[in-house]
Amino acid sequence: MSSSGVAKRYASALFQLSKEHNLLDQMEAELRVVKEVLVDNAELNAVLKSPKLPIEKKKEILKNAFLQVNTYVLNTLMLLIDRHRVDEMAAVADEFIQLANEDRGIAEAQVYTIRPLTDEEREALSSTFAKKVGKTSLRIKNIVDSNLLGGVKVRIGNRIFDGSLSGKLERLERTLLS
Repeated sequence: MSSSGVAKRYASALFQLSKEHNLLDQMEAELRVVKEVLVDNAELNAVLKSPKLPIEKKKEILKNAFLQVNTYVLNTLMLLIDRHRVDEMAAVADEFIQLANEDRGIAEAQVYTIRPLTDEEREALSSTFAKKVGKTSLRIKNIVDSNLLGGVKVRIGNRIFDGSLSGKLERLERTLLS
């Protein structure tokens, strides 16, 4: 997901605060929750984007929605509301997570399989593919896809490693047709 310069600046400031106060893990977890709530809750998004609702009311709604989050995270969300940048909230969370991952040497990966991965398989995939992308480990999100027929497909950033049976069949078909 490409993010704006605005989101990068807010995320960078928040990241620096998290490092100074040794709150990186906590703030990352909170921003993941904030992003999930904003992405999954269309009603909340509509209310926060409504031009008819006063800013103070939006802030009150946001405070009630995120009572447990760190004051730095909450203040950043309030600042985004003050500056009419509600659309940037999820992007700020994405950018922060990316900065935290860079700091730890971790990459986010989507792994497509025909069944859920075991812990051993996750660990093996993490160690194998982390080396390929120059990271120490992967944070794996397993997506079950019955269309693969077998094997595994790994997406890390904009790179795709396709070891699925359906992918191999497609490549074989292209080779035979050309």
